[in-house]
Amino acid sequence: MPQPEELHLPELPFPLRPYGPEGHWAYTDGTLTGRAGARQDRFVPPGGASLEPASDAPRLLGAPEGDFQLIARVTVGFAAAFDAGVLYLHVGEREWAKLCYERSPDEPTICTVVTRGRSDDANSFVVPGSTVWLRISRTGPAFAFHASTDGERWTFVRVFSLGDEKSAGAALVGFLAQSPAGEGCEVRYDHIEFRPEPPHGQRDGS
Repeated sequence: MPQPEELHLPELPFPLRPYGPEGHWAYTDGTLTGRAGARQDRFVPPGGASLEPASDAPRLLGAPEGDFQLIARVTVGFAAAFDAGVLYLHVGEREWAKLCYERSPDEPTICTVVTRGRSDDANSFVVPGSTVWLRISRTGPAFAFHASTDGERWTFVRVFSLGDEKSAGAALVGFLAQSPAGEGCEVRYDHIEFRPEPPHGQRDGS
């Protein structure tokens, strides 16, 4: 089945477009599904000679306006090390970031990558099982990553900036699936929610 040119989710006030390899994106009854193929990832090794990603991964992205929160419950069919379901942020070809629920490498873990030319890579905390809640937010030119085990109380993961104020305001956000070392990874997103406002606080659980 070919990729859709555009997906309109009732939970989001902006359309989503596919980028990268075929992601088999589909939306039914409040659930978005996608699949990464074998050894698909989006990462620029910090010690590598090239500034191009070593490979690419399926992405489904749109452009929200103003401050926002994008929230989803993410369920990952973990099979191999570094399989992940991701909320993704794109400011430019060499400026992008990932909030991942990743098998890293043996336990499901909240991980982040921020790429400014080259990628960094940081693990946050382990979340047993196969499901977690993820959130990307924008407050002015700043972005934040949070995670939650219940969708109610949020754990601060990271706050950062990408690009200048103009490019940050035009950022694309959405969903990514990856399987850097495996034969493919199925990811499901449900309880998708968009809030046209930033969180009340970064570190108070809200």
